[in-house]
Amino acid sequence: MLLDTLRRRLVLSHVLPLLVIIPIMGITLIYVLEANVLLADLSRELVGHAALAAELSKDQPHVWDDPMPAGDFANRVSQYLIVRVMLVTPDGRLLASSDQADADRLGQVLTYPGLTNALAGEVSVGSTYSQRLQSDVVDVWMPVIGPDRQMSGVLRLTQRFASVQEQFLQLRYLTLGVLAAGLFLGSAIGLFLALNMERSLRQVTRAIYGLASGQPLTPLPEQGPEEIRLLTRAVNTLVDRLQSLEQARRHLLANLVHELGRPLGALCSALEALECGASEDTALRLELLIGVKAEVGRLQRLLDDLARLHDQVLGTLELARRPVVLSEWLPPALVPWRAAAYDKGLQWEFTLPSELPVLDIDPDRLGQALGNLLSNAIKYTPPGGTVSVGVGTQGEGIWIKVSDTGPGIAAADRTRIFTPFYRGQTGGRFPQGMGLGLAIARDLVTAHGGRLDFETVPGRGSRFTIWVPRAPRTN
Repeated sequence: MLLDTLRRRLVLSHVLPLLVIIPIMGITLIYVLEANVLLADLSRELVGHAALAAELSKDQPHVWDDPMPAGDFANRVSQYLIVRVMLVTPDGRLLASSDQADADRLGQVLTYPGLTNALAGEVSVGSTYSQRLQSDVVDVWMPVIGPDRQMSGVLRLTQRFASVQEQFLQLRYLTLGVLAAGLFLGSAIGLFLALNMERSLRQVTRAIYGLASGQPLTPLPEQGPEEIRLLTRAVNTLVDRLQSLEQARRHLLANLVHELGRPLGALCSALEALECGASEDTALRLELLIGVKAEVGRLQRLLDDLARLHDQVLGTLELARRPVVLSEWLPPALVPWRAAAYDKGLQWEFTLPSELPVLDIDPDRLGQALGNLLSNAIKYTPPGGTVSVGVGTQGEGIWIKVSDTGPGIAAADRTRIFTPFYRGQTGGRFPQGMGLGLAIARDLVTAHGGRLDFETVPGRGSRFTIWVPRAPRTN
């Protein structure tokens, strides 16, 4: 079908209006020029000739008294002005004519509307079709008033359209030529714009189809109208997002293999030792069981992180809020982490103000966020270092700060530390683990209507600050 493709529709939408509008404008322009310009100019010119001939006839009064002088006068005027000239007496009779075809009407009374107006003293101008001349004509009836203020007669000048037909034809050809050139140029520009827009849309469509088909994609050049550039930018953003997700998926698989491999290897080694007689040695058996328990705990934490990630992906992160006395909830929540810090040989500092507000929070979820920060701080602080926790109020909320004296965060990692599955460069912070701890902590704090900020100095440590409002925000 004619309109079954966007390309054809765009071409027609750009070219069809030109094919319709320009010819209509051309015909209208030709009509207006011929009827209102050339014809008006011809009429004014003929009136001027009639006025000149009338003035000449005033100097020859005998012209209006004798048919012979009148005929000579009409022939001379007609010869110079190339028009038909008639002289009509005040009683409406044809006195003389420059056209030999009017010889049989000499002396007859003429009946024309223009003559009636001229006999009343008015100049009459009109265009009509002459049966005698078989042509469209322009008529001017000019009353001639003598020196005695009496009407001497009426002078009629008639000019055929055929005499100006050549001018009309030249005008038509010129107008049609200009319109044809404009139509060609406009159609070419419209075709170019339509094809350019179709090309951009086709490029974006192919990119989306390739994206859906799993083909490797490169960013599309942003060109064309603003809306097309916006669409291209959206597709490029989608491509970048999908590539990031694919990279994250690969990181997840690699991290899972790495993180599952270590505890499973330790568990296999412990089981083999027990099978080989280690169970007979009470101290060794206890040591192996403690190690197995630690590895199982590590696997459990890994599964917890993955479960929280699954909740976030599905959008099922819900909070069980309730009023919590911060000064009563916080110290018990920090006890396990204090023990972990002491076991590693770290110094533990905790500052608790005497008065803290009651918060409407989910203590388990906020405890998970705080635990992730403390886990990182303990993990990356070398023995002899310090892990400190502080809490205080600020405006309509509270803050909890977790500081360490670890290696800090490299400048290249600071913009991506909250990206899931991201792990920093070897030798710096975040070289191991799933890369989910900070991402989960940030999302849990954000779910409470707060924010998670950080400060770091390479080689001197990092500080993460949880800010939570006192009351949940209402939409």
